[in-house]
Amino acid sequence: MLLPLFASLAVFALTVLGLAWPLAARLTLDPAEKLTASVLLSLLGVYLFAFATFVAGLPPVVHWALPLLAVAGLFFRRAELIATLRDADVKNLLISQGLVAAWCVGWLFFIASYSGGGWAGDWAEHWERARFFVERLPLDTKFLGSYALPARPPLANLVTGAFLALSSASYAQYQLFTALLNALAFLPAALLARRFGGSRAIAVLAALLLVSPCFVENATFAWTKLITVMWVLGGLYFFLRARDSDAPPAAAPLCAAALAAGILTHYSAVPYALLLALAWLLWPPRFRPAVFALSAALLLTWFGWSLAAYGASTTFLSNSSVTSHDAQHGNQLLKIALNLRDTVVPHFLRSPDAAFIAQRSPWGWWRDWFFQLYQVNLLFVFGSVGWLVLSIELVRRWRTFATRSRAFWLLFAGGGIFLGIAVHGARDTWGLAHICLQTIVVLGLAVLAAAWAQLSRSWRLALIAGATLDFVLGIALQFGAQSYLLDRWLAPGRDSADTLTSYNGVALLNLGGKIRNHLAFFTDVFPAPPALVLALLAAVLMLALVRARLQPSAP
Repeated sequence: MLLPLFASLAVFALTVLGLAWPLAARLTLDPAEKLTASVLLSLLGVYLFAFATFVAGLPPVVHWALPLLAVAGLFFRRAELIATLRDADVKNLLISQGLVAAWCVGWLFFIASYSGGGWAGDWAEHWERARFFVERLPLDTKFLGSYALPARPPLANLVTGAFLALSSASYAQYQLFTALLNALAFLPAALLARRFGGSRAIAVLAALLLVSPCFVENATFAWTKLITVMWVLGGLYFFLRARDSDAPPAAAPLCAAALAAGILTHYSAVPYALLLALAWLLWPPRFRPAVFALSAALLLTWFGWSLAAYGASTTFLSNSSVTSHDAQHGNQLLKIALNLRDTVVPHFLRSPDAAFIAQRSPWGWWRDWFFQLYQVNLLFVFGSVGWLVLSIELVRRWRTFATRSRAFWLLFAGGGIFLGIAVHGARDTWGLAHICLQTIVVLGLAVLAAAWAQLSRSWRLALIAGATLDFVLGIALQFGAQSYLLDRWLAPGRDSADTLTSYNGVALLNLGGKIRNHLAFFTDVFPAPPALVLALLAAVLMLALVRARLQPSAP
């Protein structure tokens, strides 16, 4: 049963590294930047190929051209590839990316059914959307019974659909490819960490992401938020490179392409794209109108087709942020202010309605209580101690910034937080950090990784203690509940129906979706002894920690 899994991993790795390698190899970038650019451009190439295949009505078998072209590209530009792989930062980047990906895939073995807080439905909708492109369903298909195709942008669905066309097209494979794509958010974040704190920060960031409940949950819940983070942070990194005195010519086009791809993946990228476009106009390194033309051309691939197929109203006004009842009624400014407050102030300092986490399962209740901290609160998404250390580090660094740098980061980070909450039309009393602020979360962890070498021993120990607590309460507890292992261990012999119904209504909704659609999850298709998987995950974590410890510091 493991052969299809390894085959899928090999096809994915070859395609995302090699499809655009002939182009990336020619760019005047340093080796780590070249590697990251190849991955970003390869995924963009998969999207364009898959969309063209869909529009042209070609059979799914033509997607086999993607790995074949990737292998050919790696072979014919093998000299540059070998030279790139010899670079110390590239080795560090690839090993760290491999650990992050293995960690994310490993936790898929512990998802018998999705649960946690109020998260439900999105995983099924994106699965339906990927199948739409693979199976060429009718244009009037309604996802989850209500959403039109233009309600969500399609890039991630087309990319996962392309990989599904090369495999069994099962939900288990969909979970695998989605987790692998989400894990790639590490690459541009690692480049930013290296920019802020040297090469050692790459390995430190990998370790921080492994113990981050926010990152791990969003990587394993089958939706497109972290894939969007990859594009936005890629755009941010190449925006910063375009402002450097030694800016490579490719930096500006890569920034434009990444931001357009982010918008085509999830609309949470729009605030950051607008802020970086504004920053580009305010502080242009070398203003090139062609950069905006490139973004417009990429956006037109989807929006042009959607306008022709669905019309303007459905294309632009069918997203849930526009169609929800809260978005159309009430005082919007008041809702923004209240959502800002409830996103920043932890729920245990307020009294939000706890009805939807009420349940008979004691560990299910505690899991949801902590889930609503680690996933939706703007402080705890960085970790129980991480948010405090990050705040202190930002204040310390703020004093060293030039006025222009202060203005830029206030615009990007501050504006991103405000707009990321403001664009959500509905009122949410628990918090909205999970909707549009994950870019800020991963960026903040990159800053923490960069600052690690300068932190005092006391703060490092505090961060380690906090990360240990976060892992236990935000990851181990979460996957213990999602796998029902806690029920087997702590309530042996209990009736299975009683076990399943002891969780909250949202968990039952997800389980019902799995049963009604006759879906076999990753853990169902690739069963493995839990003790063995936990041992392998422990080995991945220990290796990441050892690498973070042993990596030499660099200026």
